[in-house]
Amino acid sequence: MSQSWDDFKAKVWGNRTEVIENVEVRVPVDLPFGFEDRVADLSSSSAREDVEELVEDLFGPDVLDQWIKAKMGTMGLMTVLTWGMAQGSGRVDFTFEDAYNAITSDDPGKALGQPQNRAARREQSRSTGGRSRRTSAASTT
Repeated sequence: MSQSWDDFKAKVWGNRTEVIENVEVRVPVDLPFGFEDRVADLSSSSAREDVEELVEDLFGPDVLDQWIKAKMGTMGLMTVLTWGMAQGSGRVDFTFEDAYNAITSDDPGKALGQPQNRAARREQSRSTGGRSRRTSAASTT
């Protein structure tokens, strides 16, 4: 018996919804291709069209208009977008409070639980006296 993609997707990821500002939205289960790059590109933009594109990709069409009518503010929108991205990345245990803490943190990457990149780990090791390289046998005689 053949199974459609939509049936498979619903079985694996479900069809969860969440009510945000009295608007029922689907909970993202996967991020659209290139979404994180667009977020990075638009991080300094406050143009409505840019924000609307991100919200629509995560939560569906016309959601931003409904949230604006409900008087959602910038912090609320940033919190919901952060939460939605975490959900779409598979972090179903990531709460709205976690998202708020991440955007108000001095170190958002750490608050999001993102691993440090290689350069950051090396710098930390140098500056804090962390793990060092193994001493060669020739040096220990």
